[in-house]
Amino acid sequence: MNDQYAVMGDPIAHSKSPLIHQLFAKQTQQALEYRALLVPAKEFKQYLSDFFLKGGKGLNITVPLKELAWQQVDIKNPLAERAGAVNTISLQDGKLLGHNTDGIGLVRDIIQNNNGTLKGKKILVLGAGGAVRGVLEPLLLENPKSLTIANRTVEKAHKLQVLFSSQGEITACGFSDVGKEPFDLIINGTSASLHGALPPLDKGMISKQTWCYDMMYSKEKTPFNFWAETQGAEKTMDGLGMLVEQAAEAFYIWRNIRPDTSSVIQQLIQK
Repeated sequence: MNDQYAVMGDPIAHSKSPLIHQLFAKQTQQALEYRALLVPAKEFKQYLSDFFLKGGKGLNITVPLKELAWQQVDIKNPLAERAGAVNTISLQDGKLLGHNTDGIGLVRDIIQNNNGTLKGKKILVLGAGGAVRGVLEPLLLENPKSLTIANRTVEKAHKLQVLFSSQGEITACGFSDVGKEPFDLIINGTSASLHGALPPLDKGMISKQTWCYDMMYSKEKTPFNFWAETQGAEKTMDGLGMLVEQAAEAFYIWRNIRPDTSSVIQQLIQK
């Protein structure tokens, strides 16, 4: 029987992870099976132990189970520890090892797929939920000039500022206090795009050199990226590349082989 992998979440029917990992497996000639499993939060602990007891090799974890996974694994790598969430689980010497590959995926997508740079850049991150917490450390490791977290509830942004202050230059504020100075990169980590909405933003924060990244992705341009383009942003990107890159990092953790992501991103765009 081929090695068994899966993604657990609720909802899960929309997940592109099985397709992405099938494409990786084919490309790298790895014999494995990867499924999407609908797992309600209250049954997660049971599903998790059953999966590995039956010989499963590795898991991806998506909404709303990442914080639960963080609590359930035996060991967390440093990135996952500070992220407060686990999106990838591997098995090592009978122990469940928790990783967070989201931030690595975001950084790789910006730098490798879009030929961007984060070093010395002025970055604004919108939102202070789990998605943002998971990407802050990898962003700060790239040595930006500064990183500002803006959120509707300032207290949540301040908590993240305190948590990651040892990692680099980081400040926190409300949406209305961002100021009118333009940023080099604005990352939307709010779920507003899912509801066709936008965080309340000042158009002064975008210049002709600003890049904008929406961590959400959809067939059509996201409301955030549409807004950014109308404000004259130099470049807009959505989270599809991040999705593929975080999956590639998980695949590497499990199989010790790094798939080529560019061809997979192109296939997903065409689909």
